[in-house]
Amino acid sequence: MNTKKTVTLGLLTGLALILFTVEMQIPNPLPIPGMKLGLANIITVYCVFRFTPAETALVVSARLLLGAMFSGNFSALIYSACGAFCCLLGMLALRKHLPAKQIWICSVIGAMLHNLGQIIAAIAVMRSSAVLSYLPVLLVSGALAGLFTGLTAQLVIGRFPPAKKE
Repeated sequence: MNTKKTVTLGLLTGLALILFTVEMQIPNPLPIPGMKLGLANIITVYCVFRFTPAETALVVSARLLLGAMFSGNFSALIYSACGAFCCLLGMLALRKHLPAKQIWICSVIGAMLHNLGQIIAAIAVMRSSAVLSYLPVLLVSGALAGLFTGLTAQLVIGRFPPAKKE
């Protein structure tokens, strides 16, 4: 990986952390654990369509670890990581099949996979399937949040042409 790409990925990680920090300041309208807008996912979607899977995974991993440090909530890291990597794997699988005008679909499905990953982590940690009752609400809120972040990412991708290969 060359220096320019390393710097670009570092800046994208920083931008994702800024979006994460801003989102932490927004009050949650419903008291449902795991429900949030997912602004940092705008950067993830951008990276999925502009960088390799390994480079995207690096950005997501750095954002998860640094976000846990900044928020002081390391216990939530397992839920975030399970959700983020379910989302990432799903979006990476979809990116080859979606035309440029339908990138937002990838984000909607990714957000729903994120919520599914969180629920799986919660079942594993709590050793109880009672958290499944949150799944319908999380899937609907995830789809709506994914639509917003996906449309935003699609606008960003349309504004910035792919980097030239060096």
